[in-house]
Amino acid sequence: MAEIIQERIEDRIPELEQLERIGLFSRAEIKAIIKKASDLEYKIHRRNLHKEDFISYVQYEINLLELIQRRRARIKYSFKKDEIEYSMVHRVQGIFGRASAKWKDDVQLWLSYIVFCKKWGTKAHLSKIFSNMLAIHSNKPALWIMAAKWEMEDRLSSESARQLFLRALRFHPECPKLYQEYFRMELMHAEKLRKEKQEFEKAAMDMGDFDHPEEILKGELARIVYKSAVSKIKGAEFHVSLLAISQLFDFAKDLQKEIYDDLQALHTDDPLTWDYVARRELEIESQPGEEQPVSKQAKAVEMGRREERCCAVYEEAVRTLPTEAMWKCYITFCLERFSKKTSSVSLRGQRLERTMRAFRKAHELKLLSEVQYKQWIDLLLRQDLFKEALQVAEAGTELFKDSVTMWQTKLLVLIDSKSPDVGVHFEEAFAHLKPQVCLSLWISWAEWSESVESQEDTEAIFKRALLAVTGANSITLKEKYLDWAYRSGGYKKARAVFKSLQESRPFSVEFFRKMMQFEKEQDSSKMVNLREYYERALREFGSTDSDLWLDYMNEELNHPFGKPENCGQIYWRAMRMLQGQSASMFVAKHAMHQAGH
Repeated sequence: MAEIIQERIEDRIPELEQLERIGLFSRAEIKAIIKKASDLEYKIHRRNLHKEDFISYVQYEINLLELIQRRRARIKYSFKKDEIEYSMVHRVQGIFGRASAKWKDDVQLWLSYIVFCKKWGTKAHLSKIFSNMLAIHSNKPALWIMAAKWEMEDRLSSESARQLFLRALRFHPECPKLYQEYFRMELMHAEKLRKEKQEFEKAAMDMGDFDHPEEILKGELARIVYKSAVSKIKGAEFHVSLLAISQLFDFAKDLQKEIYDDLQALHTDDPLTWDYVARRELEIESQPGEEQPVSKQAKAVEMGRREERCCAVYEEAVRTLPTEAMWKCYITFCLERFSKKTSSVSLRGQRLERTMRAFRKAHELKLLSEVQYKQWIDLLLRQDLFKEALQVAEAGTELFKDSVTMWQTKLLVLIDSKSPDVGVHFEEAFAHLKPQVCLSLWISWAEWSESVESQEDTEAIFKRALLAVTGANSITLKEKYLDWAYRSGGYKKARAVFKSLQESRPFSVEFFRKMMQFEKEQDSSKMVNLREYYERALREFGSTDSDLWLDYMNEELNHPFGKPENCGQIYWRAMRMLQGQSASMFVAKHAMHQAGH
């Protein structure tokens, strides 16, 4: 092994001599490079190989290459690259080659190899790397696409890209992404041929070698890919994705029309088809003979007409396909258009009216989802239509009685409209919902009660909530209860609540920290109370929270009635209780604190 390593180090000597001769590195730096390279070589030639050693070697060589580049730029010297950089790049490729042969399954290693070759100008080597990688990872469509894109965009070889896509489809005959990218590639190929033809014609050159049929120039190969794709992969979503790709190419109008017609013929019963057809009306300009709108008012009128055409398609769609999914598409479109800013009061009014009409019709047919009921209520509240919002909320909770979101929405409407029966409706909600999902409702009830009812009533709600909500959900509730106690009754009330809850696990660190903060805000802050809070907190979190121990020590050092002599004892208690990473963090932070950082 030593002879091999010695030979590899000797192979580096010519490039290192050149680096010293042209003034990029000093003799001391060259010696350091040789020492480091020797260490790295020993690691990648020992019996038990580790992937991390190969990665470290590669990273070292890349860092060295980048340093050479920066120093070349500084002294403006660009010669001898074939004797220095090219030799180093070749060596890195060899290291990558050994690593990828040893750890064939590591995709990230292959990708790093490819990125290196692209960056350092060894693209001729890439075809072989892609070929080797795909022989092992043929089950990953994304890698086939990457290889084909490189062939198409970097090597400008449409034929190689096509062959890669065809091979990939033999492995993955029903992969939508492969078909989409293959379809795009064929359209790009046709576009490239058309541009070449235009350049030939513009230069009045002989087109003898340019013998591509007109069908190819119009995208016939892409059409064949499209036909094959839709025969294998069904569904309007995939069909629409191919149509969207074709629309990026202006020359493919005939192909776009064919795909559009097929979409309507094959997927009439899919809401996505109707949604696409309806939205397409927004893009249709005024008739060629008509004058284009110029003023803001004329543009608003034109936009109103387009939106009416869209809605006419949607209306036909919900008659033909009266499903929840179809109504969702219609309502989503209406909400999107209503959210668009416009200075036209008339256009905004039309949008609002259309949206409300769509919501009401879907509601009558019982084809609104829970999310859409919430959207409807939010829209009504923004328009200050509290009465209708409440009616919709009641209808929503009637349909979705086990939905906490729906009840929350209804109760917020009642609170916003200052209903006197809010408490009764909270009780009704709890009767229908499981206790474990009711945390947000209890908090909302307590917050509402705090603003309109007596302290006794609010506290009674918190106490009931703590009996109903158990486990991890109760942590937030306890923090809210403590905050409310301090706001409403000051420190004395907060301490009483803390005492009542101090054995009701589980807790959060924040629960104890709140109590410490309340104590510090008092005019006569008592260290004895702070110690009590820290000790209780450490009983729960002393094995994991290093910051709690450090804060306890700082409190003893900085509080007027603290005892700095306790810090040593606290330190050793922390070292006994903290575990694993927490103990290491504690030691490091304590050392920094001692050093004055």
